[in-house]
Amino acid sequence: MKPTSTSANTLVLSRAQLAQGEISLPGSKSISNRVLLLAALAKGRTRLSGLLDSDDTRVMLAALRQLDVKLEDHGDGRLDVEGGLAPSSQRESIFLGNAGTAFRPLTAALAMLGGHYHLHGVARMHERPIGDLVDALVGIGADIRYAGNEGYPPLDIASGSIRGGQALKVKGSVSSQFLTALLLASPLCTASTGHPLIIEVEGELISKPYVLITLNLMARFGVDVQREGWHRFIVPAASAYVAPGELAIEGDASSASYFMALGAIGGGPVKVRGVGSRSIQGDIAFADVLQRMGAVVQWETESVQVSGVQVAKGERLKAFDEDFNLIPDAAMTAAALAMFADGPCLLRNIASWRVKETDRIHAMHTELARLGAQVESGPDWLRVHPIADHAWRDAAIETYDDHRMAMCFSLASFGPARVTILDPACVAKTFPDYFQVFHSLIQEQSA
Repeated sequence: MKPTSTSANTLVLSRAQLAQGEISLPGSKSISNRVLLLAALAKGRTRLSGLLDSDDTRVMLAALRQLDVKLEDHGDGRLDVEGGLAPSSQRESIFLGNAGTAFRPLTAALAMLGGHYHLHGVARMHERPIGDLVDALVGIGADIRYAGNEGYPPLDIASGSIRGGQALKVKGSVSSQFLTALLLASPLCTASTGHPLIIEVEGELISKPYVLITLNLMARFGVDVQREGWHRFIVPAASAYVAPGELAIEGDASSASYFMALGAIGGGPVKVRGVGSRSIQGDIAFADVLQRMGAVVQWETESVQVSGVQVAKGERLKAFDEDFNLIPDAAMTAAALAMFADGPCLLRNIASWRVKETDRIHAMHTELARLGAQVESGPDWLRVHPIADHAWRDAAIETYDDHRMAMCFSLASFGPARVTILDPACVAKTFPDYFQVFHSLIQEQSA
């Protein structure tokens, strides 16, 4: 089945009846940008395979090249990175788009490394808070100034005087990327001060599985962090990254959620290769949500297969009431699936949606309602009532320059309405050929 494109800026989805087949995922965005920085900071050369090719990784690669990191691209996701990132001898103005997985870690690394930098991005990046990370870094002697609104990018970074022997404190309630940034950069601090770095998290830490990805990858580069619950992290003195030689990047578990959802509402089976029972990504737990909704999930070490109901025949998934704090990205897929449930679905503890690529609570509320759903929302929750067959409305879905909005609402092709995706190219942030892959698994409804 092929989508019908009316222009370069819109995509009209054909109505879907069944979903079946196999796909191989692109590399994980979360892992790709983390290992790019780790490899740049490590001693020696790292050969990466399975590296994601997307807008977010491209801005990280461009930044590293600008910082004179030697990169050798062999194509097909294979890249050699020569470590040894050094302070810049001149002021560098570095553009990082809307890539939080690049902006936050580079802020910490460059503040600890030394040099003079101006970090900036697109307009939405300048609306995404970074004050908690800046406060933590300034607290140990970093020199960071706001070039625009206080608490937000763009940032001007200069060589500060990083101090050791004291605890670094960071709030955990807005974004786990702040803690990840400090952890990834921490060996720069321990090397310059000769002291261990103690990071204390104030308040509740959200999105804990993403921090576990960080700790796992740091260990692969030779730095083992001592974790005391979720409130205290100790990076030993004289820690240093060492290139692991070769590192294979697993598929993107957040992207896997859309194809697992296809199996759940399109009958299936849909087999997703690149993630499985050994995945280090928290979003793989979305498969457990699907099981509770009535889907059948089969695991292998490097793949997962999902079968389920056929919504085109009037079958329904089971409604849910779930805390999605641990898997906020995959939770958006669950919100889209709520259109096909047998009762109201409640997504709780999703405040982090407010500071993502767009305000995702507002965006999901607005676009689900546009299709005919009854929706309620609050500061950290969203309730979606399923859409009865007679209540679906034809709609042009705004995507808010947010890749996950476009991918989530592709699932609306299983409804009876005419659905148009506006700005479908925004999926390039993490999955440039998403719609081609999506439609390769779909069987169109007969006229």
